[in-house]
Amino acid sequence: MKPTILVADDEPSIVLSLQVLLQKAGYDVRVARNGEEAMQAVEAAAPDLILLDAMMPKRDGFDVCQSLRASPAHKDLPIIMLTAKSRDVERQKGMALGATDYITKPFSTRDLVATVRKYLGPHEPAQEQAQPHTLGAHP
Repeated sequence: MKPTILVADDEPSIVLSLQVLLQKAGYDVRVARNGEEAMQAVEAAAPDLILLDAMMPKRDGFDVCQSLRASPAHKDLPIIMLTAKSRDVERQKGMALGATDYITKPFSTRDLVATVRKYLGPHEPAQEQAQPHTLGAHP
């Protein structure tokens, strides 16, 4: 069975790009468009890894990360914060709240896949190599 990644982001273009990229890399992808959906998705069926945007409606990614880390069932779940908040203070906050890693937008798709593989390992070889382009930040 393929590892499952939950992409929690409210930006449709980022979500679509990540779905295609991660599916090509051999992962199953589920989507949550806000913090509440992310929490519900994890409770319904825990993914193997979460890509979590910091700035989302209803509950921000920092709150979701902190809530998941407070649950013994999810304390070891890899959470990669994926966000336009690039200041050191936000990175430190994300890591302090329990994020496993922190990637800022815009990011290299190749680097993102490499980071995911660092925590999940390669599952199936990709048919194509990820193109070295970047996905943008919120305007």
